[in-house]
Order: sequence, then C-alpha cells, then structure tokens
Amino acid sequence: MELRTVRATQYVTALREGGSLPAIVAADDLGLYVLKFRGAGQGPLALVAELVAGEIGRELGLNVPELVFMEVDSALGRNEPDQEIRDLLKASVGLNLALDFLPGATMFDPAACDAADAETASMAVWFDAFVMNVDRTPRNANLLCWHRELYFIDHGASIYVHHDWETMLERAESPFREVKHHVLLQWASALEEADERARLRLTTEWIAEILEVVPDKWLLRDTTQGRDGLSAGEKRAVYSDFFSRRLKASARFVEEANRARSELV
Repeated sequence: MELRTVRATQYVTALREGGSLPAIVAADDLGLYVLKFRGAGQGPLALVAELVAGEIGRELGLNVPELVFMEVDSALGRNEPDQEIRDLLKASVGLNLALDFLPGATMFDPAACDAADAETASMAVWFDAFVMNVDRTPRNANLLCWHRELYFIDHGASIYVHHDWETMLERAESPFREVKHHVLLQWASALEEADERARLRLTTEWIAEILEVVPDKWLLRDTTQGRDGLSAGEKRAVYSDFFSRRLKASARFVEEANRARSELV
C-alpha cells in the first residue's frame, strides 16, 4: 500500500483542543488537512501509531479520514506571531502526517443523544482494543459526525506499549481493561461477530504492508540506530510479532469488553 505525499502551502489555524497542537493546513493539491507534527512533544512514535492504527481501522471498514504524508518547508509559518507554533514548525521541517479535514463535522456526544449502530460500535470497540487505544472515551471521543456517519480520528495514543520496546511483546496478549471507558461500548452488542470479521481481514501480509509504509526516521527518532539499539527493520519485526500475538489472543480482549459491557447495560 502507499500513502500520497502533499506539500504544505499555508498554515491556516492551530487546533488548540489537541495536546500536540495540530493545525489546519492547506496543501498543494488544494485540499485542507489536519497536520500532526513530527516535532510535537509526543514524538514521532505518535505518528507511527496514527498511521498504523488509522489504516487498520480503515481495513476493518471504519470511516477514517484519508491519511497523507505532508512535507513541511522551513518557510511555512515564518510570519506566525506565536513563538510556540514557530518552534513546532521549525522542529517539524520535513515529512509529517496529516488527515483529510472534514468541514462542518461535529464531535460525537452521547449527552446530545448521538448513538451508533451495533455493527459499527462492535467493530470500533474491537479495533480500539486491538490497537490499545486509550483515547476513545466520553470525555474525549475522537469521533466525528459527518454527513450522518461516524468518522474515527486521532489514533496517536494507540499502541502505547511501543514506548517501551523491552516489554512490548510481553503485553501483546493484554485483555485491555481500559475498554470499560469506551464511548461506544454500550452499543457494542455484536463483539463476537466483529472478532470473526476482523480476524479474516487482518492478515500477516497486510500488516507487513502497513509497517513498510512507516518512514525509517520515525522509528529511529532521526538517528541511524534507535536509542534502544534496534534498527528500523528490527522494530518493524517487533510490531509484526506484536500484532500477530494480539490477533491470536483476541478472545481475551473480546471477553473483557463483554464483561465490561455487562456491567454497563
């Protein structure tokens, strides 16, 4: 698989809701995108999670805005008066990640009577448990309502175990107890069916294709060898092994999700 590459042409506005200070940016294809900066405090591994988890969600049939690589030039935002933004742009010169901007979209809010169908909710809960996404809660849903459909965004907090390579594989079979906080859990009444469909779609070969798209520099934190001594290829092998183990152990997090849901409904 491949991601398109576009070049940022205009810094439009900062999105202050996100801790990484993402921004709406115009690109040379005349589109508007939400740019996630490589130089943000979470570091490039957040972009790795955004890319890998986002494409997994898309493969599972969930609506994920198109992800693209975005080249940021040193001249972008040079007239920006905010020092924090100028520093962020300077630290992010080069290749970054962006997702298609959905104009007019609103944030999913159960308190406003927003709801989800059982099939979508079940696959969403399965997906977030699989990629260990802790950031899909009622407080911060990271779900957009656009043209009467749900769109799944902001996956940088997923695969959080990759911040500790030494223990990453040991945690691959985790039941993901954080699923009890999932914003769509109450509607996820078809988790076994979602598990069956997901296991058919997520093949080892397809996961490997996603991992090959990830730039080496994001894995190595702009060094020839990562601080942990692993090469980019070795880290891709760790990710592949992690997802393979997690897929084989999916019954564990499905059981945990069903248990949490039984206490909720």
